[in-house]
Amino acid sequence: MGKRFTLYTTIFLLIGIGLAPVLYMFIRSLFVDGGFSLRNYETLFQSDREWRLLFNSLSLAGATTLITVLLGVPLGTLFAKTDLPLKRFFTILFVIPLLVPSYILAIAWFYCLGRSGIVAMIFNADVGILTSNLLFGFAGTLFVMVSALLPVVIILTITYLRMVNPNLEEAAMLYGPWTTVLRKITIPLITPGIALAGLIVFILTLGEFGVPSFLRFDVYPVESFTQFSAFYNFNTATAAAIPLGLITLVVLIIERFFLRKKTFIFRTMGSEKKMLVVPLGKSKPFFMVAVSILVFILVIIPLCILIHKSVSISAYTEAFIRSIGSIMRSLVYASIGATCLVVFGFFLGYILARKAIRLFYAVDSIAIFLFALPGAVIGIGLSGLWNTPGTNFIYASMCIIIFGYIAQYTALGERIMAATFSHVPHSMEEAAQNVGAGWFRRLSGILIPLAKRGMVATWFIGFIFCLRDIGITMMVYPPAHDTLPVRIFTLMANSPEDVISAMCVIMIMITLLPLGGLGLVKRYIK
Repeated sequence: MGKRFTLYTTIFLLIGIGLAPVLYMFIRSLFVDGGFSLRNYETLFQSDREWRLLFNSLSLAGATTLITVLLGVPLGTLFAKTDLPLKRFFTILFVIPLLVPSYILAIAWFYCLGRSGIVAMIFNADVGILTSNLLFGFAGTLFVMVSALLPVVIILTITYLRMVNPNLEEAAMLYGPWTTVLRKITIPLITPGIALAGLIVFILTLGEFGVPSFLRFDVYPVESFTQFSAFYNFNTATAAAIPLGLITLVVLIIERFFLRKKTFIFRTMGSEKKMLVVPLGKSKPFFMVAVSILVFILVIIPLCILIHKSVSISAYTEAFIRSIGSIMRSLVYASIGATCLVVFGFFLGYILARKAIRLFYAVDSIAIFLFALPGAVIGIGLSGLWNTPGTNFIYASMCIIIFGYIAQYTALGERIMAATFSHVPHSMEEAAQNVGAGWFRRLSGILIPLAKRGMVATWFIGFIFCLRDIGITMMVYPPAHDTLPVRIFTLMANSPEDVISAMCVIMIMITLLPLGGLGLVKRYIK
């Protein structure tokens, strides 16, 4: 009884916190002046601007996905399957852009390529105008998004390559060189993982708000935010958000029906045998130089620009004075959000791994759907549902931000904990149940101790995502509750460059701290 109550309570909370606001937003958009009407959508689809926004959003998401896959799969293969020197160091460097708000990369490149940026100072104003025109628009937005999301493809490629059965590769090596083995055996085997990485990049790009807003490239999330925050037009903002929700639903259906089964079958092919390593031979210096150039352009240059712009004690002093409250709120909100994600992820992951209830598949679909939704969509839904006199105590407090974190990122904790529970023998829980141990006794004595590594990893990953979030937080944060990413975003138009750069460096340092925690988890928690 206690088990079913706990699991169903978790499900109902997820539906109430995450799904209900989205449904409320959609239903409310169907009523105008107290009656049912499709006027909002008629206006939407009759406007050339809306179709252009849709085209821009899909073009940016599609191009980002294509380029990240074309770059990420070879890089992931180099880092996972070859004897490339310093490959672990390179992997860490490539991951850094994923850990910080992506618009920080846009700020760094603005300081480099803007009209009064470093390039214009080195050459002349005409060159600065040219580079600025390239940066502000589709090309610059695409470049920044590729830099920010390339780590997704690299990480998933490395993960899936480590799951390939080396016996298949050894058999193929009897008939051809390594290039043939990779092209005809290894890469085809990880195709589901590559497709999954592409889908993740697509939905993350589709929902991105910060980079297109800063670089003045019109996309749907920016339109929704503008209509909602600047013009206080809930219906128009909702109508502009619905196409993103429909595209997300299509992506979810693709993942459900075309990738999940293939991914599951692929994973069962794993072997305990050590992964085979491809010797690069004489081509090693070439790959070393190519990877070094790429990491220098995508990671080192923007980081060095921010450090160079902020290299003064006065800049950091003023940055701390202006943002100390936001820094503390970011740490507190991210910690609370990560803790909530551990709780939700623990029980939902248990449901998914153990198939504990009949609705386990639907529950997982809800979590993935909310994760795939753009933050602007969830933010509009939360504001519409909770911005009432009776619920103002939630809407005007940090609770509304925490609700957004839970809605958007529960899927991360669920999947991590599901993978953790797959390694916890079900027989141990059954044995405890047979000797009379109740649900809560089994939780405290068996499940939590055996799943503690996954729980700690969930906390750190949840902390990173909550800390760097801007899409939801920007939409719902009450007065005096802004976080550091929001603070930087709102101040960067009217503040000195050195102060904004110092804030960005502070943000990067705070976000990188959990990497040390994850290292400790891997080393000391068994």
